[in-house]
Amino acid sequence: METEQEIKNKSPLRKEFQNLLDKDFKDRKLKENEIVQAIVTEITKNFVVVDCKAKMEGMIPIEEFKNDKEFEKLKVGSQIDVYLERIESFKGEIIISRDKARKMKAWKKMEKVFETQEEMTGYITGKVKGGFIATVEGLPCFMPSSQIDVRPLKRIDHLMNTPVKVIATRIDKNRGNVCVSRRAVLEKSKNAEITEALKNIKEGDIVENAIVKATTDWGIFLDINGIDVLLHVSDLSHGRVKKPSDLVTIGQKLKVKITKIDEKTNRVSASVKALIEDPYENIEKKYKVGEVYEGTVTKIMDYGAFCKIDEGIEGLIHNSELDWKNKNIKPSKILSVSQKIKFKIINIEKETKRISLSYKATLENPWEKINNKIGTEVKVKVNNITDKAIFAEMVETGLSGMLHYKEISYDENIEDLKKFKKNELLNVKLLEIKDDKIRFSKRALDKDPLDWFSDNKKKVGDVITTRIHEVLKTGVKVSIDKDKKLIVIIRKADLAKDSADARPEVFSPGNALDAKITELDFKARRIKLSVKAAQIDEEKSLIAKFGEGATKSGATLKGIFEKAIGKKDKKKK
Repeated sequence: METEQEIKNKSPLRKEFQNLLDKDFKDRKLKENEIVQAIVTEITKNFVVVDCKAKMEGMIPIEEFKNDKEFEKLKVGSQIDVYLERIESFKGEIIISRDKARKMKAWKKMEKVFETQEEMTGYITGKVKGGFIATVEGLPCFMPSSQIDVRPLKRIDHLMNTPVKVIATRIDKNRGNVCVSRRAVLEKSKNAEITEALKNIKEGDIVENAIVKATTDWGIFLDINGIDVLLHVSDLSHGRVKKPSDLVTIGQKLKVKITKIDEKTNRVSASVKALIEDPYENIEKKYKVGEVYEGTVTKIMDYGAFCKIDEGIEGLIHNSELDWKNKNIKPSKILSVSQKIKFKIINIEKETKRISLSYKATLENPWEKINNKIGTEVKVKVNNITDKAIFAEMVETGLSGMLHYKEISYDENIEDLKKFKKNELLNVKLLEIKDDKIRFSKRALDKDPLDWFSDNKKKVGDVITTRIHEVLKTGVKVSIDKDKKLIVIIRKADLAKDSADARPEVFSPGNALDAKITELDFKARRIKLSVKAAQIDEEKSLIAKFGEGATKSGATLKGIFEKAIGKKDKKKK
């Protein structure tokens, strides 16, 4: 038996309504994740009810309309775009969003204007790290602090929540991030104004009333008919300019020449010195290399001093050209600013506009004085004592030189340095001048002990008689001359031919000892003596004299010596 409900479902009216409804839904082309049009059917306290031509009406929270002034104009029957998330949820409801529709629409528009660099209106709604949040067409965008104005702003209260023109500078589709710039709009507008103004000037024009706007250490900014023009410090004068603020003041009017206009950047450069004849143009006619002139010291640096030669012309006196005695002297110790001096021109580079001067060339050269004093005795004052030498200043000229410890005495003992004190006066011999360096010698004033060999006509191979000065474990020290200035060590191995006799302890100080000169190097001051070599030579001499016949008869060397000694005794008798 059919129920009442089944009977109703089979009624002709019911079927007709169902067919009309199915046909209506079939004509409605709704797709999820797209923007669809909806009509407002009701506005409640918390929701806006809209008809999307779905199976049921959708409800949008009223907060999604309060971000801008749209809610004030909203009424029943208004047509709006909404974002369709789900046609039917698990509850059977349609899920839509006005906010997402607005953002999707704004994003699509943002992609188009990013390509065309079209200006858009946005609102700066908040501050974040490194910049601000700007809402553009309902889409939150990031505006870096550097992009809010053409110059840094201390306060931006006047820009908050007010319409500002911006340009999209970067879009990240993957992250859904957009960067915008207000500065780009301002620069674009400014550049348009400058481009228009630049039509009235050209390179080479002379401007009579350029107004000084600002000064820096590297130049001056001028205002020429609303255009910012740079006058670099190097274009102020042909001479050296320490600070532009020393020459001009804010608001002052200058006569300048337009030297460069960059059409790409709209930057304009001007020059004052371009209106003045270059003093370097004919400098070789007025100033000659090698001549002496007068000038004024204008600037002192660590590496030298600048001197004004003429109007717009300066030259450099390097440290090495300040003093004959010290190449690295501080300029401030010799010269001062505004001091009038004489100088000698040593070089002119016309192309680079560099002139090298010498102050010391106008002073007496002490080096010329001492060239004829090489090999003579001079008086010096000790300035400094180091580990291996004494540095002293010549009393007569003030030039400094070195006295090495080996030149103090012929002993070449480094301990001799301890005998001297600072500011002590010494008599020394000027040995050599090389590359502006002076060498002194104290021992050169005394007779060289090695002269004993030339005085006594002794050479390598000669046998000399010495006196034992000191007995050592490794040999003996012997004195060659009477004054005991020539002390030489004879090694243990050179004390006797036979090793049994080469014992230092058998010798006593004061004993005479014959030794052969085996080495004599005057340059290296090296002397080598050998008793052993003297004995071998004496033996060879005796054998040569008596050994030929004695050797054949079987005579011994002892017999030969005794025989030789006996003959000598007989001759004496």
